Amino acid sequence: MMKRVVLVLFLSGLLLIELQAAEKVYPNRWVYVYSGLRNDKQVEDIRAIARTAGEHGLNGIVLSGGLDRLDKQQPSYFRRLKMVRDICRENNIEIIPIIFSVGYAGSILAQDRNLAAGLPVRDALFVARDGKARLVQEPAVKIVNGGFEEYRGQRVKGYDFHDKPGRVSFVDTRVFKEGKASLRFENLSDNRQSHGRVMQEVTLQPHRCYRLTFWIKTENLEPQGCFGCNIIKGNRSLAQFKTRVPSTTDWRKITIGFNSMDSQSLKIYLGVWGWQGGRFWLDDIRIEEVGLLNVLRRPGTPVTVRSEAEGTIYKEGKDFAPIRDKKLNFRFDHDEPVIDLLPGSRIRDNQRLRVSYYHGMAINNGQVTACMSEPELYEIWRRQAKLIHKYLAPNKYLLSMDEIRAGGSCRACKNRNMTMARILGDCVTRQFQILREVNPQAQVFIWSDMFDPHQNAHGDYYLVDGDFTNSWNYIPKEMGIVCWYHKKRGESLEHFSQLGFKTVAGAYYDGDTLENPRDWLEAMDKTPGAVGIMYTTWQNKYDLLGPFGDMISRR
Repeated sequence: MMKRVVLVLFLSGLLLIELQAAEKVYPNRWVYVYSGLRNDKQVEDIRAIARTAGEHGLNGIVLSGGLDRLDKQQPSYFRRLKMVRDICRENNIEIIPIIFSVGYAGSILAQDRNLAAGLPVRDALFVARDGKARLVQEPAVKIVNGGFEEYRGQRVKGYDFHDKPGRVSFVDTRVFKEGKASLRFENLSDNRQSHGRVMQEVTLQPHRCYRLTFWIKTENLEPQGCFGCNIIKGNRSLAQFKTRVPSTTDWRKITIGFNSMDSQSLKIYLGVWGWQGGRFWLDDIRIEEVGLLNVLRRPGTPVTVRSEAEGTIYKEGKDFAPIRDKKLNFRFDHDEPVIDLLPGSRIRDNQRLRVSYYHGMAINNGQVTACMSEPELYEIWRRQAKLIHKYLAPNKYLLSMDEIRAGGSCRACKNRNMTMARILGDCVTRQFQILREVNPQAQVFIWSDMFDPHQNAHGDYYLVDGDFTNSWNYIPKEMGIVCWYHKKRGESLEHFSQLGFKTVAGAYYDGDTLENPRDWLEAMDKTPGAVGIMYTTWQNKYDLLGPFGDMISRR
């Protein structure tokens, strides 16, 4: 009997040890905070977050907002940054700066907008006349029936499809911007319809730049921001745009630019995805080729102007004035530059020219990517690393190297003869080395998606010319990986664990329950090398921060 009791106690002890091992209290328990430190209220917001975090077992704030452009900040920013540093110290919270983004390149572009990734335009036709050379469309491209004036019943001619004619999409001859008709979308007759789109495939010239315009009117359209545009080649999205159209607005003109890349035809979708209510109208859709809009001027994005007939290459500063886009805002809502011919130019009146160049472009909600192959990029980051160390001296960093949606097209990238996976890996390795220069003991973490085959580490990715496959083989193994794709959490954690990386879970994503972090904890408990979890919100929702902290620190 005694032996049986001892055996039961022994087995119970083993079970308790296994349960304790399975349910770890991870050493890195963080909360993500975005703040531009533009006013003292933002400092007080961080104070409240830090106090809650400290009281509920968290030990780190991943701080985003201007930390990698400290040489551009005003004195008031540094005063507030010191306040935040002191607040975190009082609450036993360390600051983990999130820095060095390429996919969202605002900090880099604040230094030099020409460091954007460049998309090539090849041999666009310009004609010289009266001292200037201007683009000539070749051939003129158009949207068929862009004003929806031609139709039969509720079906409009010229389009490959529009969603559910007569049930979701309707020809409207009472409300229109131009002509005598528009196309109206409403889901009153089919309340489970979540899409309302129109699509036309358009023939284009490869490697040219185009501008798409249309008019839209909305009435109680929900959710806010559901209207967008998608430019598609096969199954690949070359460009997605969120137009930020208000839920209710009178007729409003929308202007979008895109590059045809190597395609001779593209499918242009306009409409709503994830539609929940309201209605909208479209009218007067147009497309045109444009030249030199958002032209980039850096060593890796040369401009070439040559004679079509003789092939003579003309010289900037001698035959024509320096070319630049004075606005360079990565939008297409301004006039395109022209080429000004200089006195004594070899370019003759009425001469046909072929112009090649590179341009920058924003997609989604204004996202612009930086070029990872320009040396100036790393000089900028080295300056910022020294300043961050001066003002914060952090022991940990998170590299914001996610969603890199362009690259590999410009001369700087092509001359390296490297895959995009190697270019990305080289960039991250150099970032890692820059941080280790200022703090040899620094722990460096990075977002997972560009190194995860279950997410973005593959070919055919947005505007990228190349393939990110195997990118995970070209980054330092000392780095920690912050996984954030909830749907593939098991596969992602296993992928990085098998490669020998430490992992952190980026959990929550603005939900209203703790289901998301619970899922992550369950997956992490099965993963060798899992070392942390982060409360991640993009909408500044911190209502569940306390319960989140209790859940992960009192297991």
